[in-house]
Amino acid sequence: MSINEWPLEDRPREKLLAQGALTLSDAELLAILIGSGTKGHSAVDVARDVLIKSGGLRSLLNRNAQDLPYLKGIGKATFARIQAALELSRRYLSEGMKRDKVLDSPIATRLFLQATLRDFENEVFGVLMLDSQHRVITFEVLFQGTVDQSVVYPREIIKKILKYNATAVIIVHNHPSGIPTPSESDVLLTKRLYHILCAIDVKLLDHLIVGDNTVFSLVEQGIWSPA
Repeated sequence: MSINEWPLEDRPREKLLAQGALTLSDAELLAILIGSGTKGHSAVDVARDVLIKSGGLRSLLNRNAQDLPYLKGIGKATFARIQAALELSRRYLSEGMKRDKVLDSPIATRLFLQATLRDFENEVFGVLMLDSQHRVITFEVLFQGTVDQSVVYPREIIKKILKYNATAVIIVHNHPSGIPTPSESDVLLTKRLYHILCAIDVKLLDHLIVGDNTVFSLVEQGIWSPA
């Protein structure tokens, strides 16, 4: 049965407008982006099938254009809409993070970092650059690969700090395993960068590790703290 034949209160778009997006399932939200179904299958049916075959919403959102032949019911236009919606959500989180002092809005900061880093298949290392009031200037991913002292180059970090005239930073990296517990190498790297940055009068405020559904703070957990 076509969605147009459903009762108004059950149609995803009308349900969203009447009750809000939070009331919709993943399949219903995806169906709105899909727009129309296939012969004998509604957009919700297509959405459910795609979610099952993709292994869930997060896995679907991590797909790339090369996966389109395997996503029955998802064409180029729909895939573009999905990716656009995903990028809009990242930018929304980024604006929320930049609006206030980062230490006054830790939830917004962590949501942004989770959305940005948690789905990388390899480890990446980035720097959150702050002004003298600890407001966010920018966030940049600087290195990729296994994050340890041998692949994180302080001179590159310093170049970026000078470029943006940052006076404080928070260093961030992800654990693709999803478990954000810091390694001994993570702690040693933090201490090394702290001393290097002190020499140019830049404060290292924290080292955050992004896991699957959480962000681990070395400072909050008492593993390391600025002197």
